[in-house]
Amino acid sequence: MMVAKKSIKLIAVLVLMVTSFSSLANEGDHKQETHGKGELVDSPEEIREYIAHHLKDSHDFHFFTDNASGTHFSFPLPVIVWTSNGLKAFMSSEFHHDDNAQVIVEKDEVSLVKLHSKIYELEAGASSIDFDEAHHPTNAHKVLDFSITKSVFGMLLAGFLMLLGFTALARGYKKGAIPTGFGRVLEPLVIYVRDEIARPNIGEKKYRKFMGFLLTVFFFIWILNLLGLTPIGFNVTGQIAVTACLAVFTMVIYMVSASKDFWKHTLWMPGVPVILRPILAVIELVGFVLIKPFSLLVRLFANMTAGHFVVMSLIALMITMKQAFGPVASTGMSLVLALFISVIEILVAFLQAFIFTMLSSLFIGMAVEEHDHH
Repeated sequence: MMVAKKSIKLIAVLVLMVTSFSSLANEGDHKQETHGKGELVDSPEEIREYIAHHLKDSHDFHFFTDNASGTHFSFPLPVIVWTSNGLKAFMSSEFHHDDNAQVIVEKDEVSLVKLHSKIYELEAGASSIDFDEAHHPTNAHKVLDFSITKSVFGMLLAGFLMLLGFTALARGYKKGAIPTGFGRVLEPLVIYVRDEIARPNIGEKKYRKFMGFLLTVFFFIWILNLLGLTPIGFNVTGQIAVTACLAVFTMVIYMVSASKDFWKHTLWMPGVPVILRPILAVIELVGFVLIKPFSLLVRLFANMTAGHFVVMSLIALMITMKQAFGPVASTGMSLVLALFISVIEILVAFLQAFIFTMLSSLFIGMAVEEHDHH
């Protein structure tokens, strides 16, 4: 039975990796989407630019490009922007896929252009964006973008999966002490977060108050990290705005929930000379307001972005080393190395969710802890 389970897990990893490899390899063999000039991605500079473009957020899902016809196959997403003439909504397919072509979309006498994944509103009479010497637009300005981008779609999908999973878990507990169905998969993880993260760091008396947040953060980050390993192209936790938002949530929770004892020790630390207390108060406040949230957001952002960059760079070896070793040897080497890193990325996906949740519970525990006075 154990052998069968291990075989199933191995097959699942291999299928995931081969699918990802095939998807990214096909993209690498087709036209460079960032140039829009029909050029092949075959130089180190173009590969680096392509990887950087792939890791960014976008307004659609690009699957592949037909070399013969130059047709892009993609899945459009809703574009929702606030312009000088109010709110405008349409599908991203109206911009076409080429990000540099400056395709103009007319909506109620408002001309919109997408350039480098940013949407601009053109001034009256302008037919394209003009730039000054510093490459700043001179006849267009950015709009407020509320679009459903790939990252937003990924977060909505993760939230939907969490809703389904925890609903199944709650429904299973209604039937008995031991959940049934998919709830049995989630129960060990929920117990792990409770017994190994929340209780030791926050304390037996107060951990229940923060369990909802800790469970949400753990499963949200974990699911998004796993989605980032699929060929769909998600890199949600590699967007610094997302990790910054999660870190701000943690900061607000431990600052609002902090005890009087915490503020007393932070703002007027006992046991030290009076002249040093204001200096230490400033240092402590900077640590809790800036340094701790910054460490949370940078750790998650940097690790996930680096993982995706390494995987794609290893896959790109089949292009850069094709002349030196031949197509078969370079492709095989690329596949083996990318498979190895992808298996490690599966572990990192869980590890980063664990670390973020662990540090969040530790910061919360420091804030709500009651000190003993002698």
